[in-house]
Formats: sequence, C-alpha cells, structure tokens
Amino acid sequence: MKMPFDAQSDTSDDALLIAFGNGDRLAARILTDRHAPRVIGYAARLLKDRAEAEDVAQDAMMRLWKIAPEWRTGEAKVTTWLYRVVTNLCTDRLRKKRGTGLDEIAEPEDGKPSQDAVLMQKQRVAALSAALDTLPDRQKEAVVLRHIEGLSNPEIAQVLDIGVEAVESLTARGKRALAKALADQRETLGFEDDTA
Repeated sequence: MKMPFDAQSDTSDDALLIAFGNGDRLAARILTDRHAPRVIGYAARLLKDRAEAEDVAQDAMMRLWKIAPEWRTGEAKVTTWLYRVVTNLCTDRLRKKRGTGLDEIAEPEDGKPSQDAVLMQKQRVAALSAALDTLPDRQKEAVVLRHIEGLSNPEIAQVLDIGVEAVESLTARGKRALAKALADQRETLGFEDDTA
C-alpha cells in the first residue's frame, strides 16, 4: 500500500495541513520535520533560551494542529501563520521576564574550525546578540525575520500584523542601529577597515 505523502514530498504545506485535518498523521509529521527546526531557531534568537524556544515551537505546532480542520487555503501561508504565532508567544514570555537579565549567549554551530575561528565566531555572535538586544522589540523581530530567517517583507508584514512600509522602516532603522552599535568593534571582531 502506497502512502499519499513521504518525507521528500513536494506536497504544499496547505495540502499537508488539510490532510492532517482529515486525519492523516503522516502529513503532520512531514510539516513538523519541515518547519520545527526553523521555528525553534527563530524563537531561540528572540528568547535566548533553547529549552524555552522548543516549548514555544511545540505550543505553536499544537495550535496549528488544532486549527487544521478549519484551515482555509489562500488566506495565509502556513509558515507565515507559524512565525506570527511564535512571535506572539515569545513576546508574551519576554514580557513576563522583564526585569530579569538575559545574559546567556547562544552557542555557535558545531563544526571543526580552528580554535581561533571558534573564538572569533563566539565573539561575533555575542556582539550581534548584545546589539540585537538593544533594539526595540519590533525592530528586533523585523531584523531577525528578514536578515536571519530570510522572510520577505510581505511575509514579515503578515507575521507582525503591520504594513510592508512599516516593515521596511523597522528593518532599516534596526540595521542602522546595529551598525552604530557594532561600529567600534569592527577591528576586535576581525573585520577589515574598509576606509584603508
């Protein structure tokens, strides 16, 4: 007996979600495999806590499963809906944590670079993380969604429930603020001085 979907399937997210809404558990597994890693990564960047990010991702996926039977194709992309839910869940958690320090630094990706490269990467991640933390929440969300997660401006507008022009403004202001915050660290972080 041939299964209607497999893990390598080109089946759209909408079709998979509708299939799950009709009782196909394999469709849910494929959607989870496709999107959970990126959703966890996004949440971890916002929360600075991998365990909390996994909880948020699980909560978002559970909400997706609950709405599956009523999903209407064409109203929103599944990914956009997920990022919006994750953004809201992270915002709620961060509001509850206000007043407590978030000094944890995300660990760099595993690999086999030299120790100097590992140390430099840690310094760069720490500097970027610290600079991102100085941005207002909406700017930080827009910058991370655009430049780290790779979403388009219209997708970010849907996630954040704002206009495309507002997204462009948020990302432009966020990039300028990051450049200013990191300007005096160029040499320390191993970047060549372009003015020479």
